Amino acid sequence: MLDPNLLKENKELLELSLSKRNKVIDLTHLEKLNEERKSIRFEAEQKRAEQKEIGKLIATASSEEKEKLLEKAAALSETVKLLFDQVEEKDKNFFDEWIKLPNIISDTSPVGLTDEDNLEIKKVGDIKNIVNPKDHLEIAESFGLIDVQKAAEVSGSRFSYLFGDLVKIEFNLVSWALNKLSDKGFTPTVPPVLVREKALYGTGFFPDDAEQVYEIPSDDLYLVGTSEVPLAALKSDEILSIENLPIRYAGFSTCFRREAGTYGKDTTGIFRVHQFDKVEMFSFCDPEKSKDEHEYILSVEEEILQELEIPYRVVDVCSGDLGASAAKKYDIEAWIPSQNTYREVTSCSNTTDFQARRLNIRSKKDGITQIIHTLNGTAIAVGRILIALIENNQQEDGTVKFSDKLSKILGVEKLS
Repeated sequence: MLDPNLLKENKELLELSLSKRNKVIDLTHLEKLNEERKSIRFEAEQKRAEQKEIGKLIATASSEEKEKLLEKAAALSETVKLLFDQVEEKDKNFFDEWIKLPNIISDTSPVGLTDEDNLEIKKVGDIKNIVNPKDHLEIAESFGLIDVQKAAEVSGSRFSYLFGDLVKIEFNLVSWALNKLSDKGFTPTVPPVLVREKALYGTGFFPDDAEQVYEIPSDDLYLVGTSEVPLAALKSDEILSIENLPIRYAGFSTCFRREAGTYGKDTTGIFRVHQFDKVEMFSFCDPEKSKDEHEYILSVEEEILQELEIPYRVVDVCSGDLGASAAKKYDIEAWIPSQNTYREVTSCSNTTDFQARRLNIRSKKDGITQIIHTLNGTAIAVGRILIALIENNQQEDGTVKFSDKLSKILGVEKLS
């Protein structure tokens, strides 16, 4: 959530950021709602102050005066109650609209409408010359390592069964990634994957992305699409010591996404699925150091891709392709031979104070309490990394063979 003071102090910045995102929001209406809530709050506070003064007078008043003062106090008490009921209503009217505003975009983010406008920063790794490359599903199915047909019968589309060596590779990847992240200052964590609504509002997934979230109405719980949600909420309503920042976590979880609005996209294989496993990095950071922390998280993501010998490119995500909470975001896209293009496998975002303000996460610096910054980044999205590993290491004889170095990480030398 943004600081409501921006409406008065820097409305131009709000307008510019919304324009870059190609979003239309009536700020004049928000200004009116904000003034209404401030006005009624001022009146309510004045009446409450008057009520307190009468209370003091009652203590020293004569019997005759006391009776009149008590009558006035009783009337004021009812007025104060009604006014603060209006305060609550006016606050709700304002914040129900205010919470829909996305984060302020970094002035270094490229301006554009779609992912086609993302800015390529660099390409890393040599692309192998694979003649007539097969896709991951064809390869894995031929070895009995993936079954999407039976999964569709059991669970519907966009699910899969993984078997044998692919399962070994998954858990070896996760273990390797968690060990690496632990060495880099991230605390390995297994968070809950069911959360309350507050956590999803707090991280900015509600209200904008509510259609992507699986709900369990009978328990007022929701399945998370990323461990970013429970990791961010881990420090909600806390004041953190600035000396202890950054506080970093590496969360492993199964993730669940409805993939609403993606009909016809990536309909085969395991690239876009409803259920997948992921290791996510999350950082609670000093606002003055969040830009450096963002670059650090990106460097960790790159190191992982390089050690996995996956060719990739880094893109600076444009304004129109940013999620609501991100001020700036990088994507890493891996080379997928069967598609002859790069596809997103990781991302990392600086959400500045957007999530922390919603979740009430603060720090103290020089005796002053301030909202901190939060950042997140994908370490390993298992399904998509499996795709890149299978396709980039396929051989002419139809098998998949990993280098000696890669085999030590994956625990598997060959798929056949």
